[in-house]
Order: sequence, then structure tokens, then C-alpha cells
Amino acid sequence: MPTQEGYIPGVCNIGPDEIRRRKRAGWFGLAATFGVWAALLWLDAPALWRLTLFFLATASAIGFVQAHKRFCAYFAFSALFNFGKAGEPRTVESEEFRRRDRLQAWKMLTASTVIGLAVASLSLIL
Repeated sequence: MPTQEGYIPGVCNIGPDEIRRRKRAGWFGLAATFGVWAALLWLDAPALWRLTLFFLATASAIGFVQAHKRFCAYFAFSALFNFGKAGEPRTVESEEFRRRDRLQAWKMLTASTVIGLAVASLSLIL
């Protein structure tokens, strides 16, 4: 059930410009995750410090998951969508569409959190 400009409730709420922004955020978060991990190993920091990688890995995963799904969690919680120029979102009017968007956002955030936990756990093992 596509609506304005390609918006599909709970499925797709961002276009190419916004997708590029999320990919960049994902790559930045991934580089930061590996950089901090390497620094912690180089500094011979206590292993528990590696658990801080959870935050960076989760942020990276959120960027990549949003880009892959073509869906922004922040927009979902804010009742927005954007298929135009990045930074110029429009409002989702239907309460049913908002509900679908929020449900999808929670699923994506849960998946990203699991990825962050997996990376932090893996860092303790390696």
C-alpha cells in the first residue's frame, strides 16, 4: 500500500538521500568500533572496558539496519518520512501508519541491540 512518494507504513520511510546518511553513520560507527577495540587491546586495558564497544557497535548496526531496511527509527517515533532532500521530512498523518512505523522501529532497534551485545561479548572472548 504505497502512499505519498513511496512511503509504505512500517516498511519504507526514507529515500536515497536519507539512506546514504544512514550508511555513512554505519561505516563511521564500524570504524570507531574497531578503532576503540584496537586501542583497548594496544593499551592492554582491562577486558571489561571492551564492553563499552556495545554502544559503538549498536550505533553502527542501527545505521546499517536503517539503510538496509530503507527505514528510519527516529522518523518512525516522530511520525515522519522523507523521500526528498535529506533533512526535509514530512509528517505521517494516519495513526494506523504511525503504529506500524513504531512497531518496525522497535524491531530494528532490538536487532541492532542484539548485534551490539554480540560484538561486545565477542570482544571479551578474543
